[in-house]
Amino acid sequence: MSRESLTWLNTNTLIGFTDKRGTAWHWRAQEQGEQSNHYRGPIPLEDVQDRLFHWQAKSRRLAVEVPAQVVDATHWESGLPMRWTVLEDKQAICRSDNDTVMGVFGTGYTRHQYREWLLSAVADLLHDDLAISSAGLLRGGAIAWVEVSMPDTITTPEGVAFRPNLLATTSFDGSIATTYKRTVTDTVCDNTRELALSEVGQEVKVKHSRHSHAQLGPARQALAMVHTLADDFAQEVARLCRVEVTPSQWEAFLDAHIPRVHTTTGLPLTGRSHTMADTKRTASLRSTGPTPGCRPGPAPPATCGSMEQVVAGEGRPGRHVDRVGSLAAHKASADRQLLRHVGCAWPRRSSGSAPPRTRG
Repeated sequence: MSRESLTWLNTNTLIGFTDKRGTAWHWRAQEQGEQSNHYRGPIPLEDVQDRLFHWQAKSRRLAVEVPAQVVDATHWESGLPMRWTVLEDKQAICRSDNDTVMGVFGTGYTRHQYREWLLSAVADLLHDDLAISSAGLLRGGAIAWVEVSMPDTITTPEGVAFRPNLLATTSFDGSIATTYKRTVTDTVCDNTRELALSEVGQEVKVKHSRHSHAQLGPARQALAMVHTLADDFAQEVARLCRVEVTPSQWEAFLDAHIPRVHTTTGLPLTGRSHTMADTKRTASLRSTGPTPGCRPGPAPPATCGSMEQVVAGEGRPGRHVDRVGSLAAHKASADRQLLRHVGCAWPRRSSGSAPPRTRG
């Protein structure tokens, strides 16, 4: 569940390409402001600037209230003289439009303004094949993102549909360094942003350090990585779908995902529960798995791809997974456990393929 209110998500996020992708889960007509936050096509860069990033982050001095003598008191509290002492080694980062305090840091903290680090950084990528698909503010403006995507869905020969994205995000509350990441999860809220960031993929990070502005140029050059995402992801899907799973592994997978025993007591299912489990297992075998033993002839092997189809489709044949954010992130933890259970290795990043990082 989102930590943001429906009103906030409907007035502080912008969602594009609704003709192709539909509305975001949080869209409510009654929560919209004077202008809808959904766009049938790409989101104009100017709208992100004017509707979301029309303010800047300002550095303000911090002070603490301490007891004082009457002669040097600045004010009285509960009948006692008090004064304010400025903390020279601290700064508060505030919004310029409403003075909301977003974070407190030392003097070495450098602000990465949203217009410069998110909008300007991706502006050179925008053309007919790449456009802004979403943008938003979270936690009162302390976090922001801009997502650049290909307008059309790509479908691999194995039937997996996805959209390559470049997610640019940063914060003023210390929760994340400025990050540029290749993703396949559509970011429309705080939860989907976290899912996208949890994907295993190429990324560039720049810390909010004193000399981080020197890293903006190299970071912009690295954003070209979005152009190779489609091919890389399609190749990974094809590789996974070619991994063979033996009949015994497939049976163990079904036992883990569609068990015939009660998950808490370990006793065999009975009645309607047993019938439903058998129906799901039979549907999975017919649509994706090896030929059941009762059929004549050798059983063709299943694949890790067919296992993923059962996980994503909940055992129902023919269910189409339109958003592969589920495959890449949302189901990742469960998939790893299931694949380990049947002895099928989950893909790991090799030591030689670590994503490039730019540090401030």
